[in-house]
Amino acid sequence: MAVLTSVAEADVRPLLTAHGLGALGAIEGIAGGSVNSNFAIECAGGRLFLRLYEERDLAGARRETAMLERLALAGVPTPSPLRRLDGAFVSVVCGKPAALFPWRGGTMRCQAGVTAEDARRVGEALARVHLAGAKESSELGRFRFADLLARLDAIAASGDVRFGPLVPGLRASLERVHAARDLDLPRGLVHGDLFRDNVLWNDRNEIEALLDFESACEGTYAYDLMVTVLSWCVADVLQPVLAGSLRAGYESVRALSPAEKRGLYAEGRFAALRFTITRITDYAMRTDTQGARVVKDWRRFFNRFEMLEAMGTGGLRDLMGIGA
Repeated sequence: MAVLTSVAEADVRPLLTAHGLGALGAIEGIAGGSVNSNFAIECAGGRLFLRLYEERDLAGARRETAMLERLALAGVPTPSPLRRLDGAFVSVVCGKPAALFPWRGGTMRCQAGVTAEDARRVGEALARVHLAGAKESSELGRFRFADLLARLDAIAASGDVRFGPLVPGLRASLERVHAARDLDLPRGLVHGDLFRDNVLWNDRNEIEALLDFESACEGTYAYDLMVTVLSWCVADVLQPVLAGSLRAGYESVRALSPAEKRGLYAEGRFAALRFTITRITDYAMRTDTQGARVVKDWRRFFNRFEMLEAMGTGGLRDLMGIGA
């Protein structure tokens, strides 16, 4: 989440009118993320979350909001978008597609606060997303092999002396890891970004909401599982108790096939390189934001890549408690 487009009170009032939500009290930008502009809104109808879609067009925003409603109705704990009085989900604010969501309270976990039980619950929730999204006609993602190669080309062409020298090594690693992937693994709708800041917890230590399905797309379930492991189960090193609990929670809802278990190593390394590259292009090199934002260090995920390379496929299976 981020503030890439500034929004004034005058921009929001027509949106609230279209939803029948009454007078605006206050609006505040939310820092974080890289793709959309997000705001907290206080109005007569309560506290709301406003998203401006910075990269999706109207049709894309309509597809995403409709998908979110279907997932919520299927039992995924994610806020369903609010309908306008005319029944639509999507409006236009400052020339960008926009949608309102009910505000979800709760807290986010810091890495030091993640317990084995938390990891188990996250694994269960991710598996439920995969099951609920099995019938979705999900779109192709923005972070496929070819997309990442294009980003590396853009880094090289930028002339940025900080990152240009990294491109040959990253490209070689990406090509090698992609060649090791099993592209026939089970696939469907994946969240793609189930980081700690995309999960809210209530005071009973239960998951209150899964957030930010902006990266949701067609992909392998094993890849999505490894994104989540690399997001929740790493301090200075990968944590076997957390990784094993997350995997066990996932399999309590959806069992991994033998091919998926074999494929976790390549999918995990690909995921680590994906976030290394996109954090360079979307954070370290980006200068077009109009407000506060959280900057995420690309080196954290490159370190994860190196950890996986060092442990090998057998080490990862042991870490996640997967038998031979």
